[in-house]
Amino acid sequence: MLHTVRYFCVLIAFVLSTSVVTAQQNIWRDYHKVKKKETLYSISREYGITVEELMKANPEMTEAGYKLKKGAVIFIPYPSSAANNTTAKAVKTTVTQTAAKTDVRQRAIRLGVMLPLHDKNGDGRRMVEYYRGVLMACDSLKRQGISVDVYAWNLEEDGNAKQVLGDPNAAMCDVIIGPLYSKFVADLSAFAEKYGIMMVIPFSINAPELYNNRHIFQVYQHPTELMESTARRCSEWFKDYHPIIVDCADAGSTKGPFTTTLRRHLDSHGMKYSLTSMGSTDEAFSKAFDATKQNLVVLNTARFTDMNALFGKLSHVSATMPETQISVFGYTEWLTQASRQLENFFRYNVYVPSYFYTNLASAATDRLQQIYRKEFRHEMMQMLPRFAITGFDHAYFFLRGLNKYGETFDGAAGRFGYPAVQTPLKFERIGNGGLQNRAFMFVHYRPDHQIETLNY
Repeated sequence: MLHTVRYFCVLIAFVLSTSVVTAQQNIWRDYHKVKKKETLYSISREYGITVEELMKANPEMTEAGYKLKKGAVIFIPYPSSAANNTTAKAVKTTVTQTAAKTDVRQRAIRLGVMLPLHDKNGDGRRMVEYYRGVLMACDSLKRQGISVDVYAWNLEEDGNAKQVLGDPNAAMCDVIIGPLYSKFVADLSAFAEKYGIMMVIPFSINAPELYNNRHIFQVYQHPTELMESTARRCSEWFKDYHPIIVDCADAGSTKGPFTTTLRRHLDSHGMKYSLTSMGSTDEAFSKAFDATKQNLVVLNTARFTDMNALFGKLSHVSATMPETQISVFGYTEWLTQASRQLENFFRYNVYVPSYFYTNLASAATDRLQQIYRKEFRHEMMQMLPRFAITGFDHAYFFLRGLNKYGETFDGAAGRFGYPAVQTPLKFERIGNGGLQNRAFMFVHYRPDHQIETLNY
């Protein structure tokens, strides 16, 4: 019988295309949280499996120096001898359920996760952390009376999407989060459309199917679209400022097209702006500033060396022209330097455009990090954004939306009052196709040493 764990991991089908592995061998029947003094032998005896079967289901156990620790979560496989019979029963159960796919608001939500869930490389480790955040959201919603059944498949880069989608449980999902890799988008899109499943693309930006499949929710915009919308928003938000575009002589800059686009928007609004360069003298650089307006300084590179040099030049401007009002328009990459440059960010009134903001000092962020540490015996990866919090925000948003609105949920602003911990979501439909996240913010480092997020 297919073992079901309400709101937690029900099924993980690891698809290994590099070896001949039958689908039956890839079904995990449970997960187990290790207790004090338990051993691999005692756990395998408890579940009627061999130590070898337990280690095969948890490859990290074969690594040199591995120690079974209290609190660790491990997967429990079906005994090899029972695999064929188990799969047949799982299929029978699913087919019976398919005949009566009732209103999702009246039952447990069926969530599928199709991402690389492994420890082989950075992609896998990041997605495991993201997936753990998804499970944390399910656990949080359970305490609010919202039940979720989670099905998870390891869809790694050299995996087989059709094999994953061939699992009868996939067609039962109400929502699928995945894939990570763009090459699988077409297969998942066709599958979601065929079975009427909400498909959330959490990271991939290449999804042409978005324009004709109404079931798709794409979280990230293509860089070209994001650049255009950021330039437009900048010209609108700072319409009363005096922009100063600074050339940094960075031949390989990816931000040159942004400042070119920004200048086009400024011209269309009739806004005057100044041009200068990092190579100019301090005196020439200072002449670019307008003494009667708030100035907005924009570099045409995101290089940290130029950011540091800019703050040095601005220090000279402030010293020689103390009445000059200065703001700086930064780049999302600068958020990784915030802890080192915090005083400069405050001093020069820095605005950073971003689709996320990880406030490590907030109570909500701290709470999620505590839960993660307790449940998984690990710290979250020290990178921005935090992948576990991203997974939490994504899962909470879509599961809460399904529970409230059912299949009509469209992710638009104001559907319910969920304040994202890190990653805001606000979807808009693209023509007659799917929906794309258009949430956008400026992370503002104010001179009074406060940090605010300005949603736009």
